[in-house]
Amino acid sequence: MPKSLWNAEARQELLDRLERLKPDARQLWGGMNAPQMLAHLVDWMQMAKGELRTKEKRLPLRYPMVKQLVIYWLPFPRGVPTAPELIGREASDWAGEHAAVCRHVESFEKLDQKSGWPVHPAFGKLTPRAWGVLGYRHIDHHLRQFGV
Repeated sequence: MPKSLWNAEARQELLDRLERLKPDARQLWGGMNAPQMLAHLVDWMQMAKGELRTKEKRLPLRYPMVKQLVIYWLPFPRGVPTAPELIGREASDWAGEHAAVCRHVESFEKLDQKSGWPVHPAFGKLTPRAWGVLGYRHIDHHLRQFGV
C-alpha cells in the first residue's frame, strides 16, 4: 500500500523531515525557495480541505487510468506548472508557514470521516484514499526538492 497522509507513521515521517528543513535550504530543482515552498504546501493543503478555491483545468490527468498512474505509481515530474492560486502567495514568516504545514499534516488524521471533498484542479474528483496518497507524495516531492 502506498504511503498516505491517512497513515500515522507516514505523517510522522513527513513531520520529522519538515523539522530538518531550514529556511536557507537550496533547491535541487525548480524556482521556489524554501519559504515559498512552505507557503505552497500550506495553500495546497487548504485547497485539499476545501478552504481555498482553485480554478479547474480540463487535462488528460482527469482520465481514470492516467489519474491512477500519476497519483499512485509514476514518479512526480519536476517543474510542472501548478494552479496559480497555489503559488502566488509570499511566505509570511518561516516559523508561521512551518507551523501551518505541520498543523495541516497532523490534522489530516481527523479528516477520515470528511465528506464533500473538493474537486482537484488537475485531477478532478478524487476519493479520500487518493487525496491521502497524493498529499503524501506531493509533500515528499517538495521535501526531496530541498534534499530533505
